[in-house]
Amino acid sequence: MSNRTTVTEFLLLGFSDIWELQILHVLVFLVIYLAALVGNLLIFMAIAFDHHLHTPMYFFLMNLSIVDLGSISVTIPKSMANSLMNTKSISYAGCVSQVFFLLFMLGADFSLLTVLAYDRYVAICQPLHYEAMMNSRACVQLAAGSWISGILFSVLHTGNMFALTFCGGNMVDQFFCEIPQLLKLTCSDSYLSEIGVIVSSVCLVLGFFVFIIVSYVQIFKSVLRIPSEQGQHKAFSTCLPHLTVVSLFVCTGAFAYLKPTSSSPSALDLVVAVLYSVLPPIMNPIIYSMRNKEIKAALRRLTGCR
Repeated sequence: MSNRTTVTEFLLLGFSDIWELQILHVLVFLVIYLAALVGNLLIFMAIAFDHHLHTPMYFFLMNLSIVDLGSISVTIPKSMANSLMNTKSISYAGCVSQVFFLLFMLGADFSLLTVLAYDRYVAICQPLHYEAMMNSRACVQLAAGSWISGILFSVLHTGNMFALTFCGGNMVDQFFCEIPQLLKLTCSDSYLSEIGVIVSSVCLVLGFFVFIIVSYVQIFKSVLRIPSEQGQHKAFSTCLPHLTVVSLFVCTGAFAYLKPTSSSPSALDLVVAVLYSVLPPIMNPIIYSMRNKEIKAALRRLTGCR
């Protein structure tokens, strides 16, 4: 019988064995989680209930808010619950679910960020064709494609990962079930298939990232031709935050999945995991609300403030 069949649970990385530091970890994560929850819910409600924001870009931002809510809810609550209960365990089924839903949300997230880049490219570089190219049907198809690509990406990796044989214990050196850390627990002759899938996926993601960069190069060229400084400022204020989020997401995610794993827990692994799995859901509502006058105006109308 293989060792994989005897694995009924995994042990996640704890932030500390000291009770006071565990409480501090819970409080910090609770503040982060509530900030992401409130921020993304406000953006979702502002766009859903304000007809001024019923445009393609804000439709995709609304979808992005839903994805961000899902992605941060996959990892943070379980980590807080473990600290409160002074345990590190997660069931085998719970680990499978965590990997599936996190990859699903991350895949959909990146797809939506790519769609947003395409939307901005058409709006700024081909404004006369924008309404025809980004009509209601096209927007729904692009959003649905983003969600479907996330599911396919997740099914591929989750199925391939948990088809492997675990023979290196059950201690995961991360605060959630992360594929690079799980691969350390597999037998040396069984993990190469997933490594191949990871490398292929990262190459695909980097290809889309190049597409995003090229789109923004064309956008910035067009923006610099705009005679109005106000028009230039509006275009840059919309595009630069988006490019920042995409760059952070792709660079940290690619680093986490491509870098060689260490045999012991690493602070760098923890920081990188937080950067690609926790930080984007917080940054998106801050960037798109603080730097976007239309979102801020919609939030004021929603809350009744002037």
